[in-house]
Amino acid sequence: MCGIWAIFGSDEDVSKQCASALRISHRGPDCFRLENINHFKNVCFGFHRLAIVGDIYGMQPMRVHRFPHIWLCYNGEIYNYRRVAEQFDFNYETDCDGESIISLYMHGGIEFAAKHLDGVFAFILLDTQQKKVFLGRDTYGVRPMFRLLKDDGFLAVCSEAKGLMGLSHGHADQQVNIEPFPPGHFESYDLKFSGKVTLNEQARFHKIGDMPKYDAVAKPLVENDHYANIRALLEGAVQKRLIGSRRIGCLLSGGLDSSLISALLLKYAKKSGIIYPVQTYAIGMEGSPDVEAARTVAKYIGSEHHEVSFTPEEGIQAIDEVIYSLESYDITTIRASVGMYLVSQYIRNKTDSVVIFSGEGSDELAQGYIYFNKAPSPEEADVESRRLLGDLYMYDVLRGDRTTSAHGLELRVPFLDHMFTGYYLSLPPEVRQAKNGIEKYTLRKAFDGTGLLPDEILWRPKEAFSDGVSSVKKSWYETLQEYVEEQINDQMMEDAPKTFPFNPPQTKEAYYFRQIFEKHFPGKSTWIPYYWMPRWSQTKDPSARTLKHYKTS
Repeated sequence: MCGIWAIFGSDEDVSKQCASALRISHRGPDCFRLENINHFKNVCFGFHRLAIVGDIYGMQPMRVHRFPHIWLCYNGEIYNYRRVAEQFDFNYETDCDGESIISLYMHGGIEFAAKHLDGVFAFILLDTQQKKVFLGRDTYGVRPMFRLLKDDGFLAVCSEAKGLMGLSHGHADQQVNIEPFPPGHFESYDLKFSGKVTLNEQARFHKIGDMPKYDAVAKPLVENDHYANIRALLEGAVQKRLIGSRRIGCLLSGGLDSSLISALLLKYAKKSGIIYPVQTYAIGMEGSPDVEAARTVAKYIGSEHHEVSFTPEEGIQAIDEVIYSLESYDITTIRASVGMYLVSQYIRNKTDSVVIFSGEGSDELAQGYIYFNKAPSPEEADVESRRLLGDLYMYDVLRGDRTTSAHGLELRVPFLDHMFTGYYLSLPPEVRQAKNGIEKYTLRKAFDGTGLLPDEILWRPKEAFSDGVSSVKKSWYETLQEYVEEQINDQMMEDAPKTFPFNPPQTKEAYYFRQIFEKHFPGKSTWIPYYWMPRWSQTKDPSARTLKHYKTS
């Protein structure tokens, strides 16, 4: 996990623009570099590094002697960098995974490169020989990237939108379009001597549900045994993510997803030669069901377990910082982010773990939300699952990245592995649907009888993260609603459609969050196209505790 920043075609002194790059310093606490590009005085790269792979030669923008005309700035991890070197006979100059992007590009072009990357990434590649600029982002948008492109050819790119605020380009921030770069796409720009660019091409290189183009290490092994294949592919997804030289830990809520990942991490950490005890982390308010379940899992798998407690007051106090980190005003995203933000803060301050595994992506892929029990048909559940996966970069994946990167941590999400998701989505819709009121039935069944987890955890009903961290007596969302009732009055709610014409808040809690968002990012409400809400349910609140199935499960 790092922070990337670049500008092309600045009419102002480039040195005056660089203050914006410092707004993402949290993403790379180990070192920082700003670098102008030879012969293009109006082009500049900025890079904040969190050193994980290739400690000596990993500083960016990356350049190698074989291709001196290539400049690369990227954020992510390429898990098959050694495999593609063997496949295409690349002779790497460094031991950095990102060098594979340069070699693949020189071998077959930018689309070829993107299609052959097994990993998570956001990159900016400059080819001064061909006078081209390329941008690319992984299939699910696990690594973030925003861009600002003006009609006059000024282009600015950054890991987070806040790094594009305050740039000098002749217009106010509210007048220019700062938008997330679409996951699974690449863009090609023609570069002028002035540093200005012209968009040449935008195309999708990988579609959600498609099997990857590269030669994967872990593949489906047993024909007509999807349970065995699910186990093999998820295990392979965890194994490949063990690369790096920094200490590895895992978030553990005690729910199915984080418990599976924690158990597999402990299993393969030992086999990979990791000698330190793997730490797991749980967070919750007093009496939290998550904390109790996580304690059971940690004891079973033998992790060095840490429990973090927070009070309602501490949660409310963190909201402003959380919203600034998220760059979102979505209700459920913020609720769930508070606990994740606070546990990440604990990990950074109290431990030496830097690489953090997590269970993000499973609910969308394996139809884990409780409302999937209400799906009218397997086919409609499949459509909803794919929609959620396509929007992950604006909701759960965004939450996972921002809450951890705010404290200089790197998140790894095995459930969003290309091969695993491609295979899982290839199964018939009726195989993937909830059964007998049990969400994620197929995923649970795949590990049933293996002894990886206790049965009471493997078959534990779904808890939304923001609900699981709550006290059983009073949920986190109820605590928030009581607080915002004192902050937002009825007149403000009546005027909400005029005050916030786009996505007007329907509740006082939503209004409170929106106020804070607009304070930090005025006029940028289109970053979130809609409020996340359960489907096939009559509710105005995203909390799982408001659903009838939750109350009877």
